[in-house]
Amino acid sequence: MFYHLFFENLVDIFEPFSVFSAITFRAVYATATAFAISLVLGPFMIRKLKQLHIGEHIQEEVEKAQQHNENLSKAGTPTMGGILIIVAILVSILFWARLDQPFIYLMIFTTVWFGGIGFFDDFRKISKKQSLGLRGWQKILLQTIGALAIAVFLYLWGPTEGNDEATRTALNLPFLKTFHPSLGLLYIPFAAFIIVGTSNAVNLTDGMDGLAIGCTLFVAGTIAALGYLVSHIEIAKYLSLFHLPVGGEVTTIFCATLAGAGLGFLWYNGHPAQLFMGDTGSLPLGATLGTSALLIKHEFLLIIVGGIFVAEALSVIIQVFSYRTTGKRVIKMSPLHYHFLLSGWKESKVVIRFWIVALILMLIALSTLRLG
Repeated sequence: MFYHLFFENLVDIFEPFSVFSAITFRAVYATATAFAISLVLGPFMIRKLKQLHIGEHIQEEVEKAQQHNENLSKAGTPTMGGILIIVAILVSILFWARLDQPFIYLMIFTTVWFGGIGFFDDFRKISKKQSLGLRGWQKILLQTIGALAIAVFLYLWGPTEGNDEATRTALNLPFLKTFHPSLGLLYIPFAAFIIVGTSNAVNLTDGMDGLAIGCTLFVAGTIAALGYLVSHIEIAKYLSLFHLPVGGEVTTIFCATLAGAGLGFLWYNGHPAQLFMGDTGSLPLGATLGTSALLIKHEFLLIIVGGIFVAEALSVIIQVFSYRTTGKRVIKMSPLHYHFLLSGWKESKVVIRFWIVALILMLIALSTLRLG
């Protein structure tokens, strides 16, 4: 909104308004706006959720481990705090994004669709007063429907480098600057898998105070930076990246907004948490990260920078497969962060060490940007 108001309509009257055309300017203030909204609305959200008795239900085994290590019960802590994140993102996007870009509406759709799935899942947990909401197949089905819609849109109208239609379904592989295989029609299931996989991976990581949102901040910051790089033709050419100006701008602004909203949420989600995001927050966070990576052709870099999410998801897959085939568990409990909790680590130690690993993975991901 500010771009159209100040740059398009008022810049001739007051030339300094041209600053609203700069991606970096709008990204910084989108971050600040989303952070301020989260920070200001946080106490109101916590009070309302408590009044409505919308509290978290914890698995018995996890609750025992947490009480043993921390002497602190999480049961009853307000959940569905993802609403706070979504509101902060959408309001900030309305202010700072270019609303004439179709990809911004794609990101809004992703946020609302997956946030809606998470909201319905959380609502069922609360109404049934248990830790299980939607059945696994129901959640996957709803996620897949939304992801396929996004994937088809990207296949038909996704960003391209210039007029090269082949780049719409091409891949950008880390360390291989000249090898860009095009998936063609296979891009649709590939993109849908990225979105659903990332959504569930973040959801599985959300089990400790500040863990999921903290790791999300590292990933969102990296993708925002990459979006800025691919939006500029000179930088993209120098780094041998696809030049995707529209996709890059939308990704930069949206991920900057996500980071601001997440940082504000972390204020209340830090240990000991006053508010949990629930599936209402974790599902759209993961889905928007996946969609953002698709918009800038850095799907495989997402695997590196989001390595914590990948490890959490793999720990669940391996654990389930091992138990069903051999009757034995590979780790004490999945997802992976619970293994360390049951091994005697305090929750705060697990979270901080996972953040450290996330930071290292961010640096590794950025190191793959080979110079031309």
